[in-house]
This record gives sequence, C-alpha cells and structure tokens, in this order.
Amino acid sequence: MYDWIVITSPEAGLVFLDAWKQAGSPNVQIAVVGPGTASVFENIENSNNLLKIGFSPSKEQGLSKRGFQVTRLNTYSTIPVRELNQALVAEAVSVPVVAVASPSAVRAWAKVLKIGGWKGAIACIGETSASAARESGFKKIYYPKNPGLEGWVESILEALRSQDSVQKVLTY
Repeated sequence: MYDWIVITSPEAGLVFLDAWKQAGSPNVQIAVVGPGTASVFENIENSNNLLKIGFSPSKEQGLSKRGFQVTRLNTYSTIPVRELNQALVAEAVSVPVVAVASPSAVRAWAKVLKIGGWKGAIACIGETSASAARESGFKKIYYPKNPGLEGWVESILEALRSQDSVQKVLTY
C-alpha cells in the first residue's frame, strides 16, 4: 500500500515496531529521522531482511512539496495537564534537576515554573529538547551529543553534579 513509512521519533518507532511484530513482521521499507530514532531499530532481529531501514532528514511538508503523497499517522498524542495539585508543584520545584524527553515536556515544565520559580538544571534526552529548553529561557541545560538513554543518564548525572546533588541522590 505504501512505498515508505517515515518514523520521526523514538516513541513512534517503538509503537511502529510493536504493531509491525503483531502484524507478522511484513516486508516494509522505513526511513527514520535522526540518530535517536535510528537507535530504536539497532537491535531488531531482522534475519530475513523484512524491515529495510533508510535514513531521511525530510519530513511531511518537505516530501509533499516534492510531489510525494504523504499520509500522516499520529501514533500517540501529547495532552496537556489541565489542573495541578499545588502541593505537588511546591515539591516539584524544590528538585535541583529535571529530566525531560521531549520539547512538550520542556514546555510543560516551563509552564509549571511560572507558578513557583526554580533555579535548577534541566537534563534533556537530546538536542531537540535542549533547543526547546533554550527557547523557554532555561540557562542550565545538559544534553548528550547523540540522543538516547545512555547519554541522557550521563547528562542527568552531569546536571546533578553541577547542582552538587549527585551524592544526595545516589545515597538514598
């Protein structure tokens, strides 16, 4: 039905792989955007070469402008919180470091901070989230060169060290 499936985020990649396996691992061609998304597919058992992976920096609009027919399928939704418990907000703004895995998480945290103020550091999973953190006005931003879990953990530890908090966290 489709020539290519373009996966644009690690979360979408996980959703796709689950559905692909449930569908009996059909022969498909996918393109992934970015090294973080590509990392989701690194350890896939694909001995029959049913999943052909290419890399593409283009997304929906760029492909459409070049004459490709694009069907967008949202595999998950980001829904904002409508109401916050003020006691939890007070507790949250007392932490020295917040770890975020998406630009929407950065924006949500920035919105919370308008309520209570915060002087901590933000540890981002990758450069896209770090850019959102800069745009939101954060000053102490930590992120790995390559997005992914291992680099993110290192960024979290680096942020904790910058706040003199790593020993407190590791001794609990």
